[in-house]
Amino acid sequence: MTTALALSACGGGGSGSGDSNTVRVTLVNHVWTENVRAALPEFEQQTGLKVEVTQLGEDQLSDQYNVKLNAGSDDLDVMMYRPLQEGQLFAKNRYLADLTDKANGSSEFDFADFQEAPVGATTYEDKVVGIPIITEQQVLYYRKDLLEKSGFSAPPATLDELKTQAAKIEADNSGVAGFVARTGKAAAVTQFSSFLYSFGGDFVDASGNSAVNSAAAKQAYAYYGGLLRDHGPNNVSTDMSWSEAMAIFTQGQAAFYPEANSLYKNATDPSKSRVAENVGFAPFPAGPAGSKPYNIPSWGLAVNESSPNKDNAWKFIEWAAGKTQALEQQKSGVPGARTSVWENPEGTSTYPEDMADAITVSLANGVGHDRPLVERVAQAREIVGQPIVDAITGRDAGASADTAHEAFQKFLDDEAR
Repeated sequence: MTTALALSACGGGGSGSGDSNTVRVTLVNHVWTENVRAALPEFEQQTGLKVEVTQLGEDQLSDQYNVKLNAGSDDLDVMMYRPLQEGQLFAKNRYLADLTDKANGSSEFDFADFQEAPVGATTYEDKVVGIPIITEQQVLYYRKDLLEKSGFSAPPATLDELKTQAAKIEADNSGVAGFVARTGKAAAVTQFSSFLYSFGGDFVDASGNSAVNSAAAKQAYAYYGGLLRDHGPNNVSTDMSWSEAMAIFTQGQAAFYPEANSLYKNATDPSKSRVAENVGFAPFPAGPAGSKPYNIPSWGLAVNESSPNKDNAWKFIEWAAGKTQALEQQKSGVPGARTSVWENPEGTSTYPEDMADAITVSLANGVGHDRPLVERVAQAREIVGQPIVDAITGRDAGASADTAHEAFQKFLDDEAR
């Protein structure tokens, strides 16, 4: 879907690159975008600016950016982008304007209100190059009825307890797996990341070198793969993405499922889930390093470095990511990056109470990436995801991590050149 809007406003002039009163905004198909479009007349009335919106699907958006940014086009002002997917590449190529002074220079915008973890993912070489607008946190989905049947009064608080409860529930319920999660080599990296951090590891160490063969990483690979191998669905495949894993959970075939909070309505909507009434949510269980789930910005707003209209582009971001709009988005079910929207009872009123409580833990302890922060993300995920698959299929997770470490270090060295 491609939509171009030229919404009337004060402060005339035509649209296009020659009109400084027009802000050209490229957005992705998303609930956030629909909400912003509905509120645009308010922004135009306040500022006297005119906004032209191009709305695209994710693939179209990426294609447009690849063509226009590589060519140095100046007909993009504001860009909605994926900080963890394209952020490093765009920043390194100097496609993104430095917003540091603008972000920190407005007391009304209150940049300090943004959570530290998402901001870290929209910062490059100590410069703010994007503003996080939509976040995701990993929580534990679980079956309340199955826990009660097996005599557990509360969901697992630790990864050790998760394994114990998964085994007991599986033994007590024929045809029900204790645990389900993503298994596809690349797809599983996102979910696995919270296990990795909670064991005390990461994909890259403080010096920028591969850390996927650290003791903590090897423990995390073995745990994640072992839990799926021992207590996952029968004949578990190694190509499941979130949709396949979610289907198993919502069809009543698994007790525990770690997943992004943004997908929770798939589990609680009776039209989609056979177990809707019995779904509960809990904080990500603590490992040796504590509970450290990802808390990531799935989307952010940036300004094209080649734009001749940076000041007005910032005015749009200042409004669209400001406190008022962030709260409205939050109330509509779009998880925001501002601390204030989570502390405001209005901001959590549309979420299940236990979901809101679980997210609070992610906000406090969350890590701002769910994959390696590199330029060629897809290739990196394939490399660091291989030990997950090997662990699931019963191969030596430690040996696989050593192999992945060599490949990933070479990858990082190549990117550094």
